[in-house]
Amino acid sequence: MGESLIDLIKVLRDRTGAGLMDCKGALLANDCDIEKATDWLREKGLAKAAKKADRIAAEGLAIVKTCAKCGKVVVLEVNCETDFVAKGDAFRKLVEDVADVILKNEPESVEKAKELTQDLFTDATVKMGEKFDLRRFVIIPKEDNIIGSYIHMGGKIAVAVSVKGGDEELAHDLAMHIAANNPLYLTMADVPAETKEHELSVQKEAAKNDPKLAGKPAPVLEKILEGKINKYFAEMTLEAQPFLKDDSKTVGQLVSEKGAKVLKFVRYQVGEGIEKRKDDFAAEVMSQAK
Repeated sequence: MGESLIDLIKVLRDRTGAGLMDCKGALLANDCDIEKATDWLREKGLAKAAKKADRIAAEGLAIVKTCAKCGKVVVLEVNCETDFVAKGDAFRKLVEDVADVILKNEPESVEKAKELTQDLFTDATVKMGEKFDLRRFVIIPKEDNIIGSYIHMGGKIAVAVSVKGGDEELAHDLAMHIAANNPLYLTMADVPAETKEHELSVQKEAAKNDPKLAGKPAPVLEKILEGKINKYFAEMTLEAQPFLKDDSKTVGQLVSEKGAKVLKFVRYQVGEGIEKRKDDFAAEVMSQAK
């Protein structure tokens, strides 16, 4: 009995990554049934995840993955709690597996994707003991376009760009440029009208306080403000940005020279917009000591 229990513990531990004593307890609680013991550990994993609900998952990985059969691409971000886990092979495998599920099923929303990948995240919590979260994803169809990609700092930034015309080198260079320069829009036409109106109101107020603009005729002032707004949004617009490898031309000029057109781009930077929690470590230790 002792040897068989040890063998079962090894099998269960290899399957779940759970601790030695946890595996032993799971087996003893479930008549040495591997399947039931696995479920038992997963249930315990869910309980651990619930206790971590107030923890913030702001680390993680952003990746680009291509479907070998159909050529479509998924860009996604999966978050974890610590940079240590984010750099591990187990977490990277989780992210890759999640990408495969999304490519296969093409869920219409993050919520649907989370339903499809729930077991993967549950197993990961049992194995790694952290809170994980599928934050976002975008699927880009291959069609007749070239999709360039670029991963920066091992997965801190992931970019995919869909280009009609041109070549693989152009698509890759554009992805690298997007990673470095973080454009928010593709063209000026993509800037929302309300965003432009807001900036116009800011520039009008600034003009009132600028002695150099005092007394300017309305048509002249309008042209000056238009120029300021265009310059402001040019820094955020891919086509208007100076090209990373040759700043004597804009990205739009480069793409035009190549007879190409940028259709879409996606840039994910891990943790952007997530406020990281600042824990009081001393207080945490004291609370657990009570």
